[in-house]
Amino acid sequence: EAQLAESGGGVVQAGGSLRLSCVVSGFTFDENWVIGWFRQAPGKEREGVSEIATYDGSTDYADSVRGRFTISSDHAKNTVYLQMNSLKPEETAVYYCAATIGTNVVVELSEQEFNYWGQGTQVTVSS
Repeated sequence: EAQLAESGGGVVQAGGSLRLSCVVSGFTFDENWVIGWFRQAPGKEREGVSEIATYDGSTDYADSVRGRFTISSDHAKNTVYLQMNSLKPEETAVYYCAATIGTNVVVELSEQEFNYWGQGTQVTVSS
């Protein structure tokens, strides 16, 4: 069974950067999976941030992070990264990675399509 473990969260000032990591076990990136990043701020619903398909490396981003966040994968390390630049205080949230089987990115980053979830890592952006 797939297991995901996030790391890299922390406290950063507004305008700063963080890189989150999601280490995946139970399957390899040679298989067809889609790995996504989601976040949930206090009192808000969880929202999709970005995703990557291991099949061809295709990616997708939420409009709110496009141009500031970059998702990437290292097949040798079975790890997906989320580089977050120009962070804003409103992006304070618990960030989760999740996985689902597939060759194409999930339409509109629908979390219902993702079957396996990590425990999350806290990102706090101070103003």
